[in-house]
Amino acid sequence: MTMRPRFEVLATSIRFRVRLTPKGGRDAIEGWHAADDGSSHLKVRVRAAPESGNANTALIELIANAMGVSRTSFAIIGGQKARLKTLAVTGDTSALARKLEGFGVA
Repeated sequence: MTMRPRFEVLATSIRFRVRLTPKGGRDAIEGWHAADDGSSHLKVRVRAAPESGNANTALIELIANAMGVSRTSFAIIGGQKARLKTLAVTGDTSALARKLEGFGVA
């Protein structure tokens, strides 16, 4: 099986997948995880509950702070109510890619 790239670099943004665990006891980015199908996702847990979008808000705040970019640079473009989400972040794609790679492997 061939491993796919961890994220997709577009002209002005990067897309990547996140597996979110709400009510996870702590806020933490646990690193990249390879799924059985060859895809990758970033494992993240937040203390917030999934009600009223609180977990999604906590997710974006946590990743934005870890990457040193504005929360408004992020959008959840898939999986709003699912654990597996697709995020897009706009900005300097080479700098963003380096920051994403820095999260390591779960």
